[in-house]
Amino acid sequence: MGVVSEEAFREGVRALLGRELGWRVERWFGRDDEGLVFGYPRDVEVDVVVRDDRVILVEIKAHASALDVIALLRKAELYRRKTGRAADRLVLIMPYAEEDAREAAELHGVEPVTGV
Repeated sequence: MGVVSEEAFREGVRALLGRELGWRVERWFGRDDEGLVFGYPRDVEVDVVVRDDRVILVEIKAHASALDVIALLRKAELYRRKTGRAADRLVLIMPYAEEDAREAAELHGVEPVTGV
């Protein structure tokens, strides 16, 4: 159910920001040959919102912990290495966040969006 909810929310964000406001919303895929993000080589994805030449990386999780914050930071580094463009903002959208996720987000400058 969490994956379905995440995808539904992702499509809602894409519809609102993309079609209604004209921002570019896309899913970026990159190969992490070094294992930077997860500790072993694999394909990595992250949602990207581009507005007025500003890049915002967005991660949507049904439930988030501090490890999800760290993974987003590593995805941002991989994105920078692969595209040559650093993210201007990092946003983690999570209906439920463990306390350590909020602490890690605050410590690392990730904007948490949560309801619980």
